[in-house]
Amino acid sequence: MSRPTGRVLTLLELLQSGGTRTMAELAERLGVDARTVRRYVHQLTDLDVPVEAVRGRYGGYRLAPGHRLPPLMLGDDEAIAVLLGLVAGRRAGLMTATATASETATAKIRRVLPERLARRVDSVLESLAFTEPPGELATPDGEVLLTIADAVRHRRPVSIRYTDRDGRRSGRTLHPYGVVAHSGRWYVTGADPEIAEDRTFRLDRITDARALPGSFDAPDGPDPTQRVLTGFATAAYRHEVTLRIHGTVEQIRARLPASVARVEAPASAAGTDPATEDWLRVEVRAERLDWLPPVLASLDRPFVVERPDELRDLVIAFSDRLAERARRT
Repeated sequence: MSRPTGRVLTLLELLQSGGTRTMAELAERLGVDARTVRRYVHQLTDLDVPVEAVRGRYGGYRLAPGHRLPPLMLGDDEAIAVLLGLVAGRRAGLMTATATASETATAKIRRVLPERLARRVDSVLESLAFTEPPGELATPDGEVLLTIADAVRHRRPVSIRYTDRDGRRSGRTLHPYGVVAHSGRWYVTGADPEIAEDRTFRLDRITDARALPGSFDAPDGPDPTQRVLTGFATAAYRHEVTLRIHGTVEQIRARLPASVARVEAPASAAGTDPATEDWLRVEVRAERLDWLPPVLASLDRPFVVERPDELRDLVIAFSDRLAERARRT
């Protein structure tokens, strides 16, 4: 590749990175004078690349917004980052309802890469394995996600059509505080002004979202992530479990995160060091109880089951099974 051609491609790459590049900056990066920069810009415009001249003290050149530029110019690290991000996002459920979007995007990026780099990236993708098999994760509609995200950013209320887990459909008005991705699902959390309560909705169950006139003020307090996790821990489930565990909040959170359990320190512990071990009250709401005995055993901390009696029986049975297996070995 000749030096002038290489410099034209370097100019294109600089403009693709976004923003306005001043004449002085471009001349310095390319190692040429301003007149040569203008000649390179003319060469790009002759190739139908929409380079715009920006006048003024901080003027220079930029690309027209929204233009799709082939070829895609990525370095080795950039290509790997983009492709691995698409693969990991698809496996984690962090995609929109257009199921083929990530696959077609991956194919397009792979197609425009130089063959040498493409072969190296293929080696990474072929050798990559995940510890968990891919699940059937529900994904949100792209337009719903964009509408709600815009409402969050500009503090605008939205009207949504929602289907709950029992199949009941309803129309809601929501003041959205934030969008949260958790365990392969997307959620929006905010206030329902009709009932004056905070609510959390799964985005994949929202079939329509429409911005409404007006605005709202976001309240002080927990951030959207903490609101979603707290909502999980306090939602209505089949079993309400109350435990007392001797340890620190950090020790308990290692096995019972905020999305699963609510931890309360005793009133006598107010103002004490949170790293100090004490008897802490833990509340868990769950559809099933059979997963709790091994989790409590893995804590390796003294604990008392206050309720329900069914969990106490499961813990005793689990302890007996461990003792029996230990005797056999």
